[in-house]
Amino acid sequence: MALPLAPIAGVALRYGAVALAAYVVTRGIHRGHTDQRAEDAMDEIAEGLTAHRPRDREQVNGAARFRRVVRLGTVGPGVEIDITALGRMKFRRV
Repeated sequence: MALPLAPIAGVALRYGAVALAAYVVTRGIHRGHTDQRAEDAMDEIAEGLTAHRPRDREQVNGAARFRRVVRLGTVGPGVEIDITALGRMKFRRV
């Protein structure tokens, strides 16, 4: 009895497309590095949202920090969530 190849070919085509997409994405990602100065700056940010404009008036700096501890139960294991973002917008007349 012949083996029906149409269903198998469809599944193989889908898995092949997913594998090809994963390969293309991984080729496009470059290895980064951790800058300790940036890590220290993010550790010093206060919790909440902040924004200010320096004296030169050409840019606006902003920062946001969200820190919470999530626990499973009252005395269960916990996970600390620390999300920090720094931003800068520059405006120049040309």
